[in-house]
Amino acid sequence: MSSQNDSDEVPVNIITKDAPAEPVPCDADSDDMEEPVSQTEPKDDVSEQLVAANKRALDYEEKLKHAMADFQNLERKTRSDIENGVNAKVDGFMLDFLSIYDDFVLARQAFYEGKVNTDGLDSILRNMDSLFKKHHISQIDALGKPFDPNFHEAISIVSDPEIEENIITKEIRKGYISHERVIRPTLVEISKKG
Repeated sequence: MSSQNDSDEVPVNIITKDAPAEPVPCDADSDDMEEPVSQTEPKDDVSEQLVAANKRALDYEEKLKHAMADFQNLERKTRSDIENGVNAKVDGFMLDFLSIYDDFVLARQAFYEGKVNTDGLDSILRNMDSLFKKHHISQIDALGKPFDPNFHEAISIVSDPEIEENIITKEIRKGYISHERVIRPTLVEISKKG
């Protein structure tokens, strides 16, 4: 009889349901076999990628918030600059127009004192007043009020012991406000205790 090594038979391992599978022996010098991959490496790699992607997303979100805030600030500043520019032009025009209005008021007073019919001038002045109202321009009421350098410009002082100090006793020229901005201060006479 021949020995087991001389046999042409290939040894076969039979695996049953109950028996654990035996590892297949491999040649240590074999280049064809890859190293076994740990089951935790793919999970760790995906987790790291997810963390990195979340960090990038948060960075982009933060940059987007800053860009939106910068855009809103620029939009607000641009709108303010445009409004201020338009208001300055309108105020300049209204200052010129107020000089003409003052001339009409003086003409009406002169005609009225000369007993001349002023119906035509009254109608023109009403139209001008409605134009002022339409563009939110109003007169500064100053007579009898305390002097305020933000609204009034004093050009004379009257000594009167019966009136409190710095009270407006006379309006020399009407002042006007447009959208809560003084476009022309009221020229006034103020009191001083003598």
